[in-house]
Amino acid sequence: MLDIALLVRVHVDALIVAQNDRGVCDAIRRNSPVGKPEAMSARHLPKVAGINPTVSVSTHTPEPLTTVPPAPGAFLQDRLAGWVSDLTTLHELTERLTATHTLDSALPELLSAGAALVGARRGLLVLEPADGRGPRTTIGLGLGHADLGAVETVPRAATPHGRIIDGPPATTAPVSNPDLLAEADLDPRHREVAERLGYAASYALPLATRSGVLLGAAVWFYDEPAEPLERQQHLVGLYGRYAAEHLARLLELERARSDLAVVAEELLPSRLPRIPGVRLAARHRPAPDGGGDWYDALPLPDGALGLSVGSAGGSGPGAMATMGRLRSGLRAYAVMEGEDPVAVLSDLELLLRLTEPARTATALFAYCEPALRRIVLAGAGHAPPLVVGDRRTAFVETTVSAPLGMLACWEAPSVEFTPESGETVLLYTDGLLRRTGDSTDRAFSRLHAAAAGVPRTARHDPEAVADHVLRTLLPGQTPADRTDDVVLLAVRFD
Repeated sequence: MLDIALLVRVHVDALIVAQNDRGVCDAIRRNSPVGKPEAMSARHLPKVAGINPTVSVSTHTPEPLTTVPPAPGAFLQDRLAGWVSDLTTLHELTERLTATHTLDSALPELLSAGAALVGARRGLLVLEPADGRGPRTTIGLGLGHADLGAVETVPRAATPHGRIIDGPPATTAPVSNPDLLAEADLDPRHREVAERLGYAASYALPLATRSGVLLGAAVWFYDEPAEPLERQQHLVGLYGRYAAEHLARLLELERARSDLAVVAEELLPSRLPRIPGVRLAARHRPAPDGGGDWYDALPLPDGALGLSVGSAGGSGPGAMATMGRLRSGLRAYAVMEGEDPVAVLSDLELLLRLTEPARTATALFAYCEPALRRIVLAGAGHAPPLVVGDRRTAFVETTVSAPLGMLACWEAPSVEFTPESGETVLLYTDGLLRRTGDSTDRAFSRLHAAAAGVPRTARHDPEAVADHVLRTLLPGQTPADRTDDVVLLAVRFD
């Protein structure tokens, strides 16, 4: 943005100076005795737009000229107006691109803005970072999936984007084909696809950063033989250089998010245990910057099962690291004293205060005996479980307690309840409620309604129950909407 503003200022200052200098010269010619008609042996036409006429007017013709030449600054004013218009357009397009925060939104914006600058209706963009690190993708403008598939059947070396991406880095430059069908050496398959899709010319632009890293190429197609004007090529070149820098930043952000997601998944169970009398299903929707939510299901001695969900405060790698330590510690405490959930969470409180004194966390641990359908649980600042069955949908009444790390010594009484055969118990983190954007009471009501609305034919399957609740509670959410981690653990008792 600073480059464009500076360019506008330089052009405006230069034109003002040029116009002022021309005005001074005209004034000197009008006021100087040398410039007056009676002091000259021959009268000459004034210079216009830098042109010095060679035809003189006779001194025996005193009458003034009937044709008044245009003002000396008119041409400069037109040039200035054109430059300001172009740079204003460029400024608006770069502002719109800057407003995009993901590759999914930036790539279509880049392609459509470039089409407006070069005067085309259709195009495609191929993102293939030269360093080999993804993501790699191809999108189209005015081209369907079938059309993109047809373009991909053309030999890579014969396509404009292929010549840019696969060509020598030192010779990377825009590729213009003003009349494709008139080219004698055009690849037969390329000719066939061009005739089928109805384009007769193309203009391709490399997307390379200032450091020379090639990210991909954009190609725009014309229905008739055509080529962008020199002014259009200059503008789209400026826009492409800025867009490449923006894409490079988004690529790094996308890679960092992908790495965080992989680490988060590795910190969670790779698979859920199989325990007679119980079926489990888990759903995890990570936040883009990574979060500290976890779930766990741990087989315990005597056929028991330990269940836990929790959330470490904060976000990013620090919260993920805390989550990993808390989950690992809780598993160890559950093996030693799992039948007493209060003791498990008390030990977890001590671990958090010793290792992460500046952090807080919420947690819920449940000791289950599937054969008896008996559950004993304790929670630390965590939302209560929800029981879903054919005859009831109700929250489990739990004791009120503070989150871990907020008291010098945590301890709260446990709660025991017995789900009926065929009922599913839902354990979840606060992110499921916060991501709805509603108040706490309203979010709990919506969760209850979503669980109660599970079709009876799907209630026997915990996977279907979990999916229905997420679809109903968080409909149509994109990755950009995921500001909080979401964990949902469904436990069905047969």
